[in-house]
Amino acid sequence: MKKKSKKLIITVILAVILVLAVFLPIPYYIEVPGSAQNISQYIQVDNQTKKTANQDGTLMLVYIREMHATPLSYAMSFLNPFADRDSAADLYQGSNEKDYQTVQQYYMQDAINEAKYVAFKVAHKKVERKYLGLYVMSVMPNSSFKGKLHVGDTVESVNGKHFGDSQAYINYIKGLPRGSKIKIGVLSGSKHKTLTGITKRLGDTQQYGIGITLADRTEVKTPIKVQANMDGIEGPSAGLMMSLQIYDDLTHQNLLHGRKVAGTGTINAQGQVGDIGGADKKVVAASRAGASIFFVPDNPIPPAIKKAYPDLQTNYQEAKKAAKKIHTKMKIVPVRTFNQALEYLEKTK
Repeated sequence: MKKKSKKLIITVILAVILVLAVFLPIPYYIEVPGSAQNISQYIQVDNQTKKTANQDGTLMLVYIREMHATPLSYAMSFLNPFADRDSAADLYQGSNEKDYQTVQQYYMQDAINEAKYVAFKVAHKKVERKYLGLYVMSVMPNSSFKGKLHVGDTVESVNGKHFGDSQAYINYIKGLPRGSKIKIGVLSGSKHKTLTGITKRLGDTQQYGIGITLADRTEVKTPIKVQANMDGIEGPSAGLMMSLQIYDDLTHQNLLHGRKVAGTGTINAQGQVGDIGGADKKVVAASRAGASIFFVPDNPIPPAIKKAYPDLQTNYQEAKKAAKKIHTKMKIVPVRTFNQALEYLEKTK
């Protein structure tokens, strides 16, 4: 073989390797800081004119960028201190990409409903909330309802009993004897049906249940129309910031005084702010967007979990650590409730 031919073959092989390294998807995803966006772009109350950034200040939701890894991007991600890598199996938790996207949409719809309810209630505006049941987000492999319940089904009753929130359902099921026979009423599509099974041990815990991950399914009605177009934003972690935006639009208070306020945290009907993932990445995204305030959940870690995972940090601790690492001047504000965030904005200028 001639020398030129060998060089050509080597060049072609190297080119193929480079193309595969850059473009070949592997079964991993990389999470990195995303962006912070003006929430008024997504939420509109009673046809109000959308605010432009910096007009009266800006409330911003913050999200994480998630991308399908290639060999090159996976290797390069280790150079980014704020990058995390998840296998597709861990990310989808036994489901597929379609079910995963469906679950994220359900989480977002629940977040929108709870944000509306909290904002209207605190603003002393008329609001009605109807609890419809539990969205099925996934079914554990050892559940006796595996193959019977499906992602998107709604559990409406347990043993003929209806409850007003998911915690009441959980408490009732936890109170049943281990291995109890159980009957659940389910809405699947447009059909109501009854399924039977038994309570099973949940993973490595000592708790028994029906073996599903869930989210509340609610219906919220308000005389003042709220439009929420959250296309492209997944999950429930914008709940707190959505509720602040709706409240601000309802009351016309000057809460922001020209400030850029970012934050993260779920919200429930009681106005409690729940934990989220990726607090460190969201701090980076908010700081890059010029936010001066960043709200973050500060809920204590249960002793049993802390004992099992001694290095586990609260969202606030994680956020503070990230803020120190990037030397941001942004104020990291810990909150556990909507009212705490609201009071902070009212008292500071």
